[in-house]
Amino acid sequence: MGIEFLGIAGLNDGGETQARSGASFDKDYTLRFARAHEDNGWDRILFAYHSGAPDPATAAAFIASKLDHIKILLAHRPNLSYPTYAAKVFATLDQISDGRLNVHFITGGSTADQAAEGDHLTKDERYERTGEYIQIVKKVWTSKEPFDHAGKYYQFENFVSDIWSHQSPRPQVSFGGSSAAAYAIGAAEADIYAIWGEPLVSTAEQIQTITDASAAAGRATRPRIQVAFRPILGATEELAWQKAHDILGKIEQRTAAAAPNNFVGDLKHPENAGSQRLLSIAEQGDRYDRALWTKPAAASGGRGNSNALVGTPETVAAALLDYVDLGVDILSARGYDFVNDTIDFGRYVIPIVREEVAKRDAARAKVEAEAADEKEKSRHHAAA
Repeated sequence: MGIEFLGIAGLNDGGETQARSGASFDKDYTLRFARAHEDNGWDRILFAYHSGAPDPATAAAFIASKLDHIKILLAHRPNLSYPTYAAKVFATLDQISDGRLNVHFITGGSTADQAAEGDHLTKDERYERTGEYIQIVKKVWTSKEPFDHAGKYYQFENFVSDIWSHQSPRPQVSFGGSSAAAYAIGAAEADIYAIWGEPLVSTAEQIQTITDASAAAGRATRPRIQVAFRPILGATEELAWQKAHDILGKIEQRTAAAAPNNFVGDLKHPENAGSQRLLSIAEQGDRYDRALWTKPAAASGGRGNSNALVGTPETVAAALLDYVDLGVDILSARGYDFVNDTIDFGRYVIPIVREEVAKRDAARAKVEAEAADEKEKSRHHAAA
């Protein structure tokens, strides 16, 4: 089965607990943060997007040209460019990175942030457009002959690209969302479905919803599942929780002092279903399962990946393995002290999870081999 670990590509040192110390795109910091992932066992980093941020594709190309192994997940919103153009950008970046690119399509959870760049579609229309967009991008990546397209949102004639991805047949497509419209589009089109970290029971329910939607779309298998958390580690449980409460205090201070903007939105009444789910879960309790802590999500309005896993490396690793048991394939994690937390998670958590998953895979393979051997023996015995 294997397991993958996804981190974040921070373009500056600002976050929920501290203001950035320099420019919005700090090249030296961006490279140091990315290298912390590459040197400590991570598989891939996400270059995120919002309306006022530096261009993530350009930043990703910078990192791909500097580092040899870390893979890239590039966030992209369909309102930004025509899909034929975007597909060429992605293919070019996949060539630059020698096949290390996946693309994460963002439909947009904030009407204000979408409108900041001229997008005035309704939420359901945005999801519908995203589905059409992904279909076009996939076809551009794989079609060697000119083709036409006459859809609801895009129309063009006789297009064929002259730049192909390094990967064959194409990079993988990642998608996220927790609304009915999101499940329908993502389950039909995505290779990877991304959800935010929730309690085990509700995560299992989401995975089942995605599985059912995939079957309804005519797929034999559902997308791979990615789940995201904010790890808070300590040498002991007590130290981890002391650190957690210190972090919470900083989040609350920063949130209280923040001026309203398109990216943050209304912290008490977020538009997107994922944030609404996180706030609802936080209202029902602060702690779930082994280590899930919802107060950071409550303090930040359920914005983004904001539920934490708190404890020693062993506790957090065991909690992550509980999600692996549910069928999760990709574990996304992002600390608060970005570089140092990335190094600690890579050194102390990732090896535990990888080792246990490898043991389980080996045990499963052994059982399957023994079953196949017994079946073959029975076949020979019946023939005799």
